[in-house]
Amino acid sequence: MSNNLEILIINGPNLNMLGKRETSIYGTRTLEQINSDLVKKVSEEKVNLAFFQSNHEGEILDFMHKSNNKIDGCIINAGALTHSSTALHDAIKSVDFPCVEVHMSNIYSRKEIWRQKSLIAPVVLGTVQGFGENSYEAAVKLIVKSIKD
Repeated sequence: MSNNLEILIINGPNLNMLGKRETSIYGTRTLEQINSDLVKKVSEEKVNLAFFQSNHEGEILDFMHKSNNKIDGCIINAGALTHSSTALHDAIKSVDFPCVEVHMSNIYSRKEIWRQKSLIAPVVLGTVQGFGENSYEAAVKLIVKSIKD
């Protein structure tokens, strides 16, 4: 058995379209490329990363529930569910592992007012946003430090 921390990275709706969708905001790299590079970037952190992406709110909730008591922490980019899902808010509250919210863009600088509110922010350890794909790396490092402290 490894002494590495088990960290789950959850990506919500439309993040499977990274590299194709709104490249001026999210860049041209795919989610698979970002995930692959993330594993390399945090290799010294003594973590095992697992990845899950779904466009379906219920699948994300079910996966979080099934991960309870099996992981040490979670990084979540909930996509549009950030702004609309009280169910995701409640799911994060119900699990025994800490979560960090991640966004590639700065949600507070987005043009659409509804994108500037996070319903999950009150139930996560913190939020990393606005640094593109580097937001994921920062979130992993921060959650690892938080868990170890």
